[in-house]
Amino acid sequence: MHLSRLHIFCLLLIPVTCLFAFCVVPLGVAGLSSFVSDTGQFSLQTYWEILSTEIYRSTLWATLLISAVVTAIALPFGFLIAYYTVMVVRGRLTRRLIYIAVILPLFTSNIVRAFGFMVLLGRNGFVNNTLLWLGVIDKPLRILYSDVAVVIGLTYIFVPFMVLSIASALQGIDRSLLQASSDLGGGPWATFRKVVLPLSLPGVLAGSVIVFTLSVSAFVTPSVMLGGRGKVMSMLIYEQYVSFMNFPFGAALAITLMFAAFVVVALYSYVFERKLQWSRT
Repeated sequence: MHLSRLHIFCLLLIPVTCLFAFCVVPLGVAGLSSFVSDTGQFSLQTYWEILSTEIYRSTLWATLLISAVVTAIALPFGFLIAYYTVMVVRGRLTRRLIYIAVILPLFTSNIVRAFGFMVLLGRNGFVNNTLLWLGVIDKPLRILYSDVAVVIGLTYIFVPFMVLSIASALQGIDRSLLQASSDLGGGPWATFRKVVLPLSLPGVLAGSVIVFTLSVSAFVTPSVMLGGRGKVMSMLIYEQYVSFMNFPFGAALAITLMFAAFVVVALYSYVFERKLQWSRT
């Protein structure tokens, strides 16, 4: 079936228009408004205030650090689940059930999951009561309303994205390569290290980027898990837009967060790609 240029243009017109209208235009409006001062003139005052104020710098750093920790924790869990599902499980029905179990939490609201963790991680929650019963601790730990609680909640929410990304890469590995490695005397560990792991790195990169960017922009889970005793950048942006109605400053915070996340992702992708090229030589 041959499509003319007119048909291709018509097929692409709707998605490109939606992308432009709902992504490019709002981002452009936010970017332009971030350079508007209180007097309505072009100014870099908002960005200077963000970079010169300790609370904004520390909140930005805390947001990036939490996102990096979530990504670092989700990576081994996601890889183990994906590897077991794709490489170990043979039954098609069992594999489907595992995929369903992995994505099932995504059908639940973030608010519901966050309040569920409040029950688990609270002072009198299941985790503290279990540790007290086992004699591991003498008094309840302060897990809730801390960065640790945010990391736990975000990791639970975003692990499925890591699993699906890595599983997609593992499914694309030609099984004849594994057989060839075995025929050449390679053991399970050598096959994994020299065949499976290098070929799965694109999925690892994709999953890491997805989890990191979603963690950076997360709002509901940090808001509930911190309980007003801490801040991440998304909470500051929400306050500026909704509570203070300071649109230029809220836009500047959003652009700053987006730029910082872009720099981190770009550096990570560059280093990862260089390592991937080195592993193939």
